[in-house]
Amino acid sequence: MSSGVLLVDKPQGVTSHDVVARTRRAFGTRKVGHAGTLDPMATGLLLIGINGATRLLTYLVGLGKTYEATIRLGEATTTDDAEGEVTERAEAALVSAVSDERIDAGIAALTGQIEQVPSAVSAIKVDGRRAYERVRAGESVELKARAVTVSRFQRTATRRLDGAIELDVSVDCSSGTYIRALARDLGADLGVGGHLTFLRRTRVGDFDVADAVDGDHLDGAVPMDPVDVAAMAVGRIDVTADQAQDLRHGKRLDGLAERVSGAHAAAVDPSGVLVGIVEKRGTALKSAMNMPEKA
Repeated sequence: MSSGVLLVDKPQGVTSHDVVARTRRAFGTRKVGHAGTLDPMATGLLLIGINGATRLLTYLVGLGKTYEATIRLGEATTTDDAEGEVTERAEAALVSAVSDERIDAGIAALTGQIEQVPSAVSAIKVDGRRAYERVRAGESVELKARAVTVSRFQRTATRRLDGAIELDVSVDCSSGTYIRALARDLGADLGVGGHLTFLRRTRVGDFDVADAVDGDHLDGAVPMDPVDVAAMAVGRIDVTADQAQDLRHGKRLDGLAERVSGAHAAAVDPSGVLVGIVEKRGTALKSAMNMPEKA
């Protein structure tokens, strides 16, 4: 039975759950999950865990992301993207008065460690219900700002239209950053409103959409081996057969913490099988997650 992580290029107009359902059918298993939702409007990289490799998703969700996006200045919408209703449309003269220098200053203000209020139409839960469910039910939702890091927010192209400005941008950011919210806040800062019209996720950590399979054609797709996925996500250490057995039985490996540079590492046995993910406990290593043992 296949176990691994499938890199999928999600097409536009389908939900992340739709891609999970397609993967279940293609691989004949119910045990499938993903490491980070993409809106239906968005395209790009989804990491899909299959069977035992779903245990790795916890260590993939928090990886940094890279996006290519288009922001339309001059209009604000209910959803902060093109799928919502226009709530504010700036006068054409006001939009045309927005200089490239002001745009770049606004982008700079949204770069680095920032406090961001997520879009109200998001999957964040408020008192047990998704924020977007409450909004669609007519409720007013106010989400709290949270710290995110935008390490790169670069304007790559500018198109000045009648009553609007379109910006193509590239963004490197921490997990949990809303690109829709960047578009909204940039437009608000410039006094003309803004929303997202295009979004494509091109990278998750070191995983690249160039290596992904078409989300419309999953039959015959080959998932990445759990060893390779875990090593790319958290780094790798090789352990002996005895050490692998100790980890599987919940025992600590004394004196080995110095072999791990980060918080976690993938422990791989002499046969090349992923034992699991280990974490530091003082000077020792302890299993944080064990992979299912093959029969």
